[in-house]
Amino acid sequence: MTLALRFLGVGSAQAVELGSAAAVLERDGQPLLLIDCGPEALTAYLDRYGALPPAIYITHAHMDHVGGLERAFYRSYFDDAARGRVRIYTHAALVPVLQSRVADYPEVIAEGGANFWDGFHLIPLSRGFWHEGLRFEVFATRHHAPDTSFGIALRASFVWTGDTRPIPEMLARYAAAGEIVAHDCGVVGNPSHTGLDDLAREYAPDLRERLVLYHYGSEADAAVLAAAGYHVARRGEVLALRDPDPAAIVGACR
Repeated sequence: MTLALRFLGVGSAQAVELGSAAAVLERDGQPLLLIDCGPEALTAYLDRYGALPPAIYITHAHMDHVGGLERAFYRSYFDDAARGRVRIYTHAALVPVLQSRVADYPEVIAEGGANFWDGFHLIPLSRGFWHEGLRFEVFATRHHAPDTSFGIALRASFVWTGDTRPIPEMLARYAAAGEIVAHDCGVVGNPSHTGLDDLAREYAPDLRERLVLYHYGSEADAAVLAAAGYHVARRGEVLALRDPDPAAIVGACR
């Protein structure tokens, strides 16, 4: 098994030229899981793979992370082979938010007879989920209100924080086995996002060496982050990942 993480977009909500922050977990060169589905992310995904993703994990419900779901609905619902087959994994606390933001529109198709979620296979979760033989863990992050944003981890392989302030207490648990950590970071932090000075204050040197920064505001910001010695993700970049912990692989412990 060969795993890789492909960055479809790396920008903040305002940096549309950098693409909606999103990535695809690939296994043996094939897409396994799309992480977030902003408007530009879905376009980049379709350009790369030519079909809808088999599964999507949603970190939170800001539109630069979920704005592509409406397009995904129309592509899946009107395709008999895809309708109801695209899995959407998200924390149960986000289901009401997703419903109000992207699904609660009267008569989702003009002729009636369809519900928004008919286009997908929605799987609410809490601590984590199994997908295609792999166990993913889910954890709360610090972005706007509590319990509205959740990262994802594959033990010993990678962590994706989603939008967040620093979360040393979470990474001490979910990034304790040498994982690559894709982390939200801009040059200057704010109450919803991590800044460059936050990294040095909140994280130990060994963890900072494993950070891959994304969700920054511009090419100029990327240059500043890189000049500080960090690995800055670029749009289209592919990172080779370590194999997961055997406990995160179905049947590996038998």
